[in-house]
Amino acid sequence: MLKMLSKMAMCKSHGQDSSYFIGWQEYEKNPYDPLQNPSGIIQMGLAENQLSFDLLESWLARNQDVIQFRENGGSMFRDLALFQDYHGLQAFKNVLVSFMTEIRRKKVKFDPKNLVLTAGSTSANETLIFCLAEPGEALLIPTPYYPGFDRDLKWRTGAEIVPIHCYSSNNFRITESALEEAYEQAQKCNLTVKGVFITNPSNPLGTTMSRNELNILITFAMTKNIHIVSDEIYAGTVFDSPKFISIMEALIDRKLEKSKMWNQVHIVSSLSKDLGLPGFRVGMIYSNNETLIAAATKMSSFGLISSQTQYLLSKILGDRRFIKRYVKENKKQLIHRREMLASGLANSGIECLESNAGLFCFVDMRDLLKSNTFEAEMELWKKIISNVGLNVSPGSSCHCSEPGWFRVCFANMSKETLDLAMRRINNFVNSDKDICQNLRQQLSRSVTAAGSRRRSRTIANWVVKLSSGDGRTDR
Repeated sequence: MLKMLSKMAMCKSHGQDSSYFIGWQEYEKNPYDPLQNPSGIIQMGLAENQLSFDLLESWLARNQDVIQFRENGGSMFRDLALFQDYHGLQAFKNVLVSFMTEIRRKKVKFDPKNLVLTAGSTSANETLIFCLAEPGEALLIPTPYYPGFDRDLKWRTGAEIVPIHCYSSNNFRITESALEEAYEQAQKCNLTVKGVFITNPSNPLGTTMSRNELNILITFAMTKNIHIVSDEIYAGTVFDSPKFISIMEALIDRKLEKSKMWNQVHIVSSLSKDLGLPGFRVGMIYSNNETLIAAATKMSSFGLISSQTQYLLSKILGDRRFIKRYVKENKKQLIHRREMLASGLANSGIECLESNAGLFCFVDMRDLLKSNTFEAEMELWKKIISNVGLNVSPGSSCHCSEPGWFRVCFANMSKETLDLAMRRINNFVNSDKDICQNLRQQLSRSVTAAGSRRRSRTIANWVVKLSSGDGRTDR
């Protein structure tokens, strides 16, 4: 019988069966709404920044000519509606590189001719992999990493991902030995390694890479003669120290501008997280490699940004005074909302990885597991979705090397909704007998373990609360 569809169409390697995507599907069946569905599932698996939307809306209200595509008393509609080539509007590219420089504290200067516009960072990442790797060749990626990379980097390109295993014992930092082990594992599998792919700031950790980590990475890439791709779409969300260091800044600090490595480092950027505009689909590739930029520019014709979008955003980003205010206010909002989540979870005896960036926390729920297994993590995750009514992303979906970690987002909802989510988790921890028993067992083990005093106090406080029935009810 003649096949009617291609192998690509029938392929099941999209990654849609990941718990990350399944959680979204469960949310969509029963979405929380304060009026229409107050007992529904609260979406805490969406890394979306809605905290400073009021600033953007106020700017638009003050600049009606821009919305109406009017400039100097005349209409821009015809110019924007007619054909534009895939290089993008020069005015837009100019303000983009200025914005990229600004959020990197002017430590790096970007040239618009080295910039490729794409329809979101998903397209930018895939385009880069098409340029760097043949089907069957590999990228090394530190764990845990964004679940969508299994789709974005592998599905259509045919490239492979080899994990660089990182652990909580050093806050999931990259080490030289972890890089070497991943490289050796790739060789054992007869995979040619073409580069290391990092997310800085990290999704899902919410942390920035240290200068030492970046130097280890650069030295490793130089030794192996491979590329570095740095996904920096969360660069504008850094809200606390240590300050963000771009991979380009690390190269400049080592005076590598004239080295071979200068052409083997590539940055992905976006306005989805920094400005909270994922629906506008604005992504970017930046590279000093002229051949790569030429190829990526041609490929970008399969996923262009509309001229209307480019025009509107060029006006917003071109208002330097407004952008500085936006970045400043957005950081304040992120700090406050992150603290709301962390303190709310702490009231339930749950800790977060210390973070300084991103729209989420990496939450340590190992003490809530029945056993130290990924099966127990999935059991807890299902309870959190069905019993608690929260969609969070289990660490296993991010290829975390240890069970019991969850990515929990905080910037895509109102304060009231976040407060409700914290009440729900608090009530769950109070009422679940299995968790109560597990916390008692954790307390017993922690008391006898050296250097565990702080953790013991946290668990002990909750055993007292659980015993006394001191818990709030979700109403």
